[in-house]
Amino acid sequence: MSQKRDFYEVLGLSKEASTDEIRKAYRAAALKNHPDRNPGDKEAEARFKEATEAYQVLSDDQKRARYDRFGHAGVEGMPDMGGQDIFTHFQDIFSELFGGFGGGGFGGQGQRRSRGPARGQDLRVEQRLTLREAMTGTKREVVLRTPVACEECQGSGAKPGTKRKTCGVCEGAGQVSTARGFVMFTQTCPECRGEGTVVKTPCTSCHGQGAVEKSRKVVVNFPAGIDAGQRLRVPGQGMPGALGGPSGDLYVDVDLVQDERFERDGADLVTRAVVSFATATLGGSSEIELPDESKVSVDIPAGTQPGEVITVRGKGMPRVDGRGRGSLQAVVQVQVPKQISARAQELLKELQAELGHEHEDEGAEAKAAATSS
Repeated sequence: MSQKRDFYEVLGLSKEASTDEIRKAYRAAALKNHPDRNPGDKEAEARFKEATEAYQVLSDDQKRARYDRFGHAGVEGMPDMGGQDIFTHFQDIFSELFGGFGGGGFGGQGQRRSRGPARGQDLRVEQRLTLREAMTGTKREVVLRTPVACEECQGSGAKPGTKRKTCGVCEGAGQVSTARGFVMFTQTCPECRGEGTVVKTPCTSCHGQGAVEKSRKVVVNFPAGIDAGQRLRVPGQGMPGALGGPSGDLYVDVDLVQDERFERDGADLVTRAVVSFATATLGGSSEIELPDESKVSVDIPAGTQPGEVITVRGKGMPRVDGRGRGSLQAVVQVQVPKQISARAQELLKELQAELGHEHEDEGAEAKAAATSS
């Protein structure tokens, strides 16, 4: 499929669907399209994979929230669901819903599978940056309290000097099968919980879990120009893998604190240039301090009107890809003094009278031109 369909559409649900409705919709779609019931039907197999991926996201509250907010981009970075791997990746889900499938598991091939070392889950956190930090780039320590691989047993869960033993119930398959009439149902082994091995002599540090909970700090580099809604990936800083497997990744979602002086529009910065009436009338310049504390001189042409926007190219936010910077958009605001001296009042009255005469002369010229024509 060149473009993924909406996960709610795949399962025929509304965005307000409950967890139970999601499970029921997936159960119906999986039963209808499972390859065991549609041998050789590639379209049914594709629909089964599509429904399974949708269920994997929508049945997880955290992933569903990310999907509702950002769409498919919000759940990218999950393990690849393409090809035949989807059947083994979601075997536990299917076993939970159906108690296994006829023929000894997915595909009806009766294969025995031990889960073995597995990649750890990904973690997602949010970090709020100031506009200045986003403009200059910054490093920040992100504090995580998560399980980490036990140093004593190297994540195996077994006491140093000993090893995990093959499960005696499933004989290392990670699954057990039960005959119900003419159908063989397969489910996760309750003894080893699908691992295929058990710990006979647990590690004293992690009590056989292979991981201990600790606070740790991860240094995250935020590049100059990063914007709200973007996400950074820090490889290997997620949850530890099972049985010494590789750790997952850490995903950092970026948000920006609202700035008092600037608004951001992509790579452009929008702000106000406050000038006097004289500067707006005669022309001049206005100095603006950017979020990174550098200063830009904005040229104010003579006769500039309030609300006009003056663009200064190359003085906005740097682009994350390093291809230059955006523009500074200065909205002109004419400052009117609340109190003025007696001399200033006289001068303004003279100016008002002079401008009034000019308007009268312009009106007379226009009237004469209209009469002659």
